[in-house]
Amino acid sequence: MINEYELAYRLASKAHKGQKDKGGEDYFKHPLTVSNKLSGDKEKVVALLHDVVEDTDVTVNDLKEAGFSDEVVSAVSTITKKAGEDYEEYLNRVKQNPIALRVKIADMEHNSDISRIPNPTEKDLNRLEKYKIRLRELREVLETR
Repeated sequence: MINEYELAYRLASKAHKGQKDKGGEDYFKHPLTVSNKLSGDKEKVVALLHDVVEDTDVTVNDLKEAGFSDEVVSAVSTITKKAGEDYEEYLNRVKQNPIALRVKIADMEHNSDISRIPNPTEKDLNRLEKYKIRLRELREVLETR
């Protein structure tokens, strides 16, 4: 029987195959790095899957059918920004799910690493500044739990 981490690794690496990040690296390195920042088993699984629904053809239903636990599917669904969704609404939803919250913090920490972008533009720097503000906000929520 394959465990959830192994299943998530296989599914996410296949789903992100051929995708590149803003720095030109294989995209799958990002969810893998986010996963490695976390300690909980479910958090690691959700981290591997955190962009598959938003950035690939994989659906929440596909995750259910693949055999992921309801807890994992719920956290992935929560951390997936819906098309047209207001960012405040999105973050408020993430704050309600402890697994999604921890994964989002690790995701934003990795996304805030300027060294991932070879030639950062002003737009990149502005985005990173916004991440810092949001990261503080999310960490405060986590600390109150």
